[in-house]
Amino acid sequence: MNPTTLPVFPSHTDTDPRRLGWMQGFPPPADKTIRFADGSYYEFPQRRWAFSHVRELVPTAAVSRGSGPVAALPRAERDDLDAVTFTTLDGRAMTWGEAFAANYTDGVVVLHRGRIVYERYFGALEPHLPHNAFSVTKSFGGTLAAMQVLSGALDEHAVVTHYVPELANTAYGDATVRQVMDMIIGVKYSEAYADPKADIWAYAWAGGSRARPAGYSGPATFYDYLVTLQKQGEHGAGFTYKTVNTEVLGWIVKRVAGARLADLTSQLIWSKLGCEHDALYQVDSVGTESGGGGLATTLRDLARFGEAMRCDGAFNGHQIVPAAVVADIRRGADPAHFASAGYTTLPGWSYRNMWWVAHDAHQCFTARGIHGQLIWVDPTAEMVIARYASHPMAAKVFLDPTSLPAYRALAEHLIRD
Repeated sequence: MNPTTLPVFPSHTDTDPRRLGWMQGFPPPADKTIRFADGSYYEFPQRRWAFSHVRELVPTAAVSRGSGPVAALPRAERDDLDAVTFTTLDGRAMTWGEAFAANYTDGVVVLHRGRIVYERYFGALEPHLPHNAFSVTKSFGGTLAAMQVLSGALDEHAVVTHYVPELANTAYGDATVRQVMDMIIGVKYSEAYADPKADIWAYAWAGGSRARPAGYSGPATFYDYLVTLQKQGEHGAGFTYKTVNTEVLGWIVKRVAGARLADLTSQLIWSKLGCEHDALYQVDSVGTESGGGGLATTLRDLARFGEAMRCDGAFNGHQIVPAAVVADIRRGADPAHFASAGYTTLPGWSYRNMWWVAHDAHQCFTARGIHGQLIWVDPTAEMVIARYASHPMAAKVFLDPTSLPAYRALAEHLIRD
């Protein structure tokens, strides 16, 4: 499908959860009730409510904010940003304010030089509600792994089975940790969300992050699924985005640390950021966190992490992520490896430590998730954007034509000040 060709859906306004009455009343009417078990929570437009109410629908593990004080985000809100204009990748004139409706935005925070210059919420999202971050989760796991590599606790050149021997008879039996970290793995697995037979659904059923079909008898946990994966192609041949790689990396990180992913994320990142709220990970039937897409956070807290990454890992009086790790992410990987994946909206990009790296004049890098989840870090413009959304299409190619030029236009507007 041409990335500029989007099926027609009801508008951002017409799918507002409050307007539609989803989950209102005690109890809500049957035709306004959203459940996990029947799959309605992932249908559109029901997901516009569900993504902001994750912990009410699935089992989760808390990522503690710790007991320290909240790190204030000073406010310097501006009334001129909605009018910032840009041209979409498919040639349409649009403003920053109009882009939110186009991408079914649930909330957005913009930081400039560490201050909140813009904050908006739509639909069901509120400042205190954790929203599903989907594959933004991967960038947390990749950062934790890179921190272990820098400390010497994890050998990026070691084979995966040095840490997880259970994967010896899988695609990962001869893969290195670094190949996993940069997703240059040859594994038989499809992440085509539009294909109902794609492997992504089998992975999700195993981990319990999607409602299982009637009569399901497949793997019952994430790890039960990972040990079934077989090799296809060669490791190191090129970048191929596959969530199972991040689940493997999460298994490695936990083995090295001897700690659960939720606790490790809290100890090394979340509790040091001065967050306002606990975050959470969705977990499978034995409590294994979904390291590939299960994190949920409140929006301002997500922006705090982005600001730490903009500031070379330092925030709230702590060097949270070593500056060398942030520099390694910003340098990126080999764009030639990335080019083979065919991302038409991301020419010249690369993927390093589970972050997307633009290799542009502003040295931008980003954490991205399906349906519009995002941290955008622009070091040159001193800008961070945190966005949550519930776009009807999963693939980011449907949001990029609007989103990418919007971020760049806003950066150019702010950098002039």
